Amino acid sequence: MRVTSHAGADAFLAHAGEFLAAREAEHNLILGLSSRLQREPMLYGEPAYFAVVEAAGSVVGAAMRTPPHNHILSEIDDEAAIGPLVEDARSAFGSLPGVVGPKEPVAQFAAEWQAATGAEARIGIEQRVFAADHVDAPRPAPGRMRDYERGDRELASRFMDAFTAEALPEPPPGSSEEFVDSREEDPHGGLVLWEDGDPVSLAGFGGLTPNGIRIGPVYTPPELRGRGYASALTAELTQRLLDGGRRFCFLFTDLANPTSNSVYQRIGYRAVSDVDQWTFAG
Repeated sequence: MRVTSHAGADAFLAHAGEFLAAREAEHNLILGLSSRLQREPMLYGEPAYFAVVEAAGSVVGAAMRTPPHNHILSEIDDEAAIGPLVEDARSAFGSLPGVVGPKEPVAQFAAEWQAATGAEARIGIEQRVFAADHVDAPRPAPGRMRDYERGDRELASRFMDAFTAEALPEPPPGSSEEFVDSREEDPHGGLVLWEDGDPVSLAGFGGLTPNGIRIGPVYTPPELRGRGYASALTAELTQRLLDGGRRFCFLFTDLANPTSNSVYQRIGYRAVSDVDQWTFAG
């Protein structure tokens, strides 16, 4: 096994792009982050980490990280690649807050990281990747979708605070205001709102892949749920992105939330793969 580190997204994608694009839905997070880092290498304040592992001259796995965020692991075609990726990440960082990746490989990475560092590894979120190449219209919901405007910043930030408190095991490194600003500044991403008198639901999008784009997060306050707002917003946003030239839209769901998983399938999304997030403590 040979691990090659790359200083930037261009070199990383030149090396591992074909491997990643062969399973575009599974790798939509890595591909989407890399595509933005090609344009803005210092988006997160310091250089990103990229690594590719090969066996017999063929790419069998990859990893990336935008400190201080979690490590991200690709699909792994040879489980013997995980040990070298653990050692390379340990050499680069010493410690990690956590790791995200396909279910079985990321569990092995977490176990080997715990053994190598003594950090306690525990599973944080069990997720599923979904993809859509068409939209099945949901039942009508009152209101309409509209684009985010600068005057929505406080409301969007409050929605994001509520989303992270409800959906994430640990608060993200950046603030909700920073997330909202980053989506607004992304030339290929953004935020949309569903408005029924007042804004009642929020959805983000971004992370271009060769043929697709990722939707998320999607959030409706608890007291406004059950009225079809999130379904209508996600369906209309998905259709807009497909009409704009994307072949696919991707999204992640929390497997602990059966409602969202069924909602997305009703509007045309199909399950692709399971992805887990592990956290490290100590």
